[in-house]
Amino acid sequence: MTLTRRTLLGRLGAGIALTATTPLRLWSATETSIGAARITSLSDGHLVLPAGFLFDPMPQEDLAPLRARYGLEGATLRPDCNITLMQSEGRNILFDAGSGTSFQDSAGDLVDALDAIGLAPDDITDVVFTHGHPDHLWGVLDDFDDPLFANARHLIGRVERDYWLDPETVDQIGADRASFAVGAARRLEALETLETFEDGDEILPGVAAVASFGHTPGHMSFEIRAGDAALMVVGDAIGNHHLAFARPHWPSGADQDLEMGAETRVRLMQRLASEHMTMIGYHLPEGGMGHVEAAEDGYRFVPLEG
Repeated sequence: MTLTRRTLLGRLGAGIALTATTPLRLWSATETSIGAARITSLSDGHLVLPAGFLFDPMPQEDLAPLRARYGLEGATLRPDCNITLMQSEGRNILFDAGSGTSFQDSAGDLVDALDAIGLAPDDITDVVFTHGHPDHLWGVLDDFDDPLFANARHLIGRVERDYWLDPETVDQIGADRASFAVGAARRLEALETLETFEDGDEILPGVAAVASFGHTPGHMSFEIRAGDAALMVVGDAIGNHHLAFARPHWPSGADQDLEMGAETRVRLMQRLASEHMTMIGYHLPEGGMGHVEAAEDGYRFVPLEG
């Protein structure tokens, strides 16, 4: 496995002029390879969230010193949004489609990030969804509600698709997330090339679906493997680089099923740490690419070094 950090800086030097105002968040931050496949983390920008969205279900007395340790005392969180691009055998495969222009102004930069590395939406051959939340799904349509990736197959776990297309979901998900259900259903219904898969399916050559339910009812992660080398795209099953690692067994307000989300997080941490498998997390820093290491009574995120 090879890695170069800030790879786009070198590429830009070959023909794209940078200015002091060029947004860093549009750039490719991290790149590696698995066999003959090139894996690039692309930035879709970042979210702006109230801290309570994540922290409210956690044990508050124990939480306070950890928030201080990680510099999280403020009222707002700004998690990165990292979209994984896999290029292999002539295919350009995206894992998730980003926010698009209808969610938060601080996100929705995927098209610019693709353009910066010489790709257009029409060059994408496959879009694989981890789940149906806005920052992962809503970017699949353009401003005219047409599929942005017109030449691509679109793939999502069957359980996840069925959940968002169930007309009862909007009434059951809670008022704060009702718009998520409406937006997800509209986008999934607009995709004529939507295919579904199950846990364990090899959805593309060398790419297997790994059930990681809890964040949403049908959330999927993906193991990319070539021989002994492997990388896991975990989506939001491991949703941050601080509390999710330090206390994976704690409930996270970002998860729709708090108990199942924590169980999934613990299971993934144990596997990633024991196998020393590279991971990409959607909301982790440094492009989201790194390893899980045991630390004290929890874990820590170690970004890949370039």
